[in-house]
Amino acid sequence: MKNAIVVGGSNGIGLSIVAALRGYDNIYVVDRQQFTPPYGRKQTTDRQALANPNQTRYHFVPFDLLSEDYTLFDHMPAVDTLIITAGLGRLALFENTDEEEIQHTFQVNTIGPMRVIRHLYDRIRSQTEDFYCAVMVSISGMISSPFFSIYSASKAALHRFIESVNVELEKSGTRNRILEVSPGSIQGTRFYGGSNDLSQTGPLAEEILGRMYRHETLYIPQYEEIFKEVLERYRSDPRRFGLESYDYKVKSGRVK
Repeated sequence: MKNAIVVGGSNGIGLSIVAALRGYDNIYVVDRQQFTPPYGRKQTTDRQALANPNQTRYHFVPFDLLSEDYTLFDHMPAVDTLIITAGLGRLALFENTDEEEIQHTFQVNTIGPMRVIRHLYDRIRSQTEDFYCAVMVSISGMISSPFFSIYSASKAALHRFIESVNVELEKSGTRNRILEVSPGSIQGTRFYGGSNDLSQTGPLAEEILGRMYRHETLYIPQYEEIFKEVLERYRSDPRRFGLESYDYKVKSGRVK
């Protein structure tokens, strides 16, 4: 029996990935927002119902990454796929943020994914079974990003975590890896105030799954078209890059 967990699968690219998953007997959507399957009827469950899924393959499991108790993931049915797409962030000068925002951003973007992975890590590092794992990070974790300082820092930490753990996995002898997906802005999601549009996010979801199944470790969408040059500019002069990024965001009207 094949089972998958999608943390943050109720919206955006997470929802599109749920729609693209094929061949799974059960897909557990772990999110704090109600989930409506892209196909079929709405299904709600809870921790006690996890061991007895019914005929529909979609199961909504209410959970907030801000929670203290992550033992939910110890009681999930045996899974061979874990995808984490949950995240939060907003454009703002650091002076306009408070301690609660700092804590919540790191809890959802960094500490939460680390804790979920830790609860399932024995399966990930299996020497005999394939385990597929992908985590949504961000190109902002690889470059300086004024007005996005907290978000960028949280994603940078997640980027280094995945990079380091993949080395440990390789040295352990398993072929399993964690795919880091680090895009820029994604059209067809609610992250920048838009709405879910599976027609826009579908191709990206399919590409992510394909790379995950090949046990790749890093995928930067539009790398050749956009981000290869962006990363080169950043590495050649981080200070100048940051100043230009600041001015670009102000002129674009994205900063209110």
